[in-house]
Amino acid sequence: MNKSDLIDAIAADAGITKAAAKAALESFLGNVEGTLKKGGRVSLVGFGSWSVSKRAARDGRNPQTGKTIKIAAKNVVKFKAGADLEGSVNK
Repeated sequence: MNKSDLIDAIAADAGITKAAAKAALESFLGNVEGTLKKGGRVSLVGFGSWSVSKRAARDGRNPQTGKTIKIAAKNVVKFKAGADLEGSVNK
């Protein structure tokens, strides 16, 4: 399912226009992104939670040459599925 398919499904399920569904989805995504940028956490009970984790700088290897390279530190987004979501997927 891509973003367009999701917008269509939201519009059909909620009985709203595609434009309203797109606006709602964009608002949700924007708020999740904004919260994560501030270092916060977004939690939807039963569905899951998003958080930001810091990944330290480390040494790596170029697979073509075998030469050691430096990999910079960065922040990564993590998602942990909630119990309800995990349960529904594993039925």
